[in-house]
Amino acid sequence: MKLVVTGATGFVGQEVIRLALQNRAITSTIALARSNVSVPENGGPDADTSKLKSVVLTDWENPYPEHVIEQLKGADACVWTLAITPKKSKGLEFEAVMKVCHDYTIKGLNQIASVANKPFRFIYTSGAPAERDQTKIPPFHPDYCLMRGRVENAVLDLATRLAPAVEVAIIRSGCVEGPGHPKTEAVTRIWEHYGPTPWVHVTELAATMIEQGLHGINMNTLYANDIEEIRSSVLKTEEPVSLE
Repeated sequence: MKLVVTGATGFVGQEVIRLALQNRAITSTIALARSNVSVPENGGPDADTSKLKSVVLTDWENPYPEHVIEQLKGADACVWTLAITPKKSKGLEFEAVMKVCHDYTIKGLNQIASVANKPFRFIYTSGAPAERDQTKIPPFHPDYCLMRGRVENAVLDLATRLAPAVEVAIIRSGCVEGPGHPKTEAVTRIWEHYGPTPWVHVTELAATMIEQGLHGINMNTLYANDIEEIRSSVLKTEEPVSLE
């Protein structure tokens, strides 16, 4: 399988790449980013680093240049983790945040799907607070949560129009822990406002997203409980993985 990963320098994106380089079923991993993406330092002895291709894209708004399109041809799946988080959005103009979260995502899905194999599986990383119902007012960061809900709606609508050539999974993981991102009571209390959102380890999350790309979409929206259920079988056969 040829896998494209965006947001490849981030916390989740790096873990997706780390596991992809260990997975024999993945023959090529394309890290699409604004700058060069290096092999994760904790790749492990079984990582096949020759499978990683770093592709630099500086303009995410306009049609991708031919040299980028050439690297994306024949992709089977994409794990899209590129976004601006609520924390990082502070101090930024909302239009700039929306451009990255919404415009880049829709442009990317269209561009990659146009040259991908079929069915092309697009795994979009969202979050539990995203609100698709635009008539509701979320309790925290309402503008941001409504905007992320609009992105989900747009991704799902596009997949419907392009079906069966494109399949989509929306990942609403909730709390994600891992190296440098410990569990905290304060974050747990915040997430409780959005319903049951158990913590998910970044390795579990990454393994689940890779599984969706490899073997097909289980459902169009996966929550933390769904991730726990899927990873319980995935991590029995995926070696090596680290839950430390």
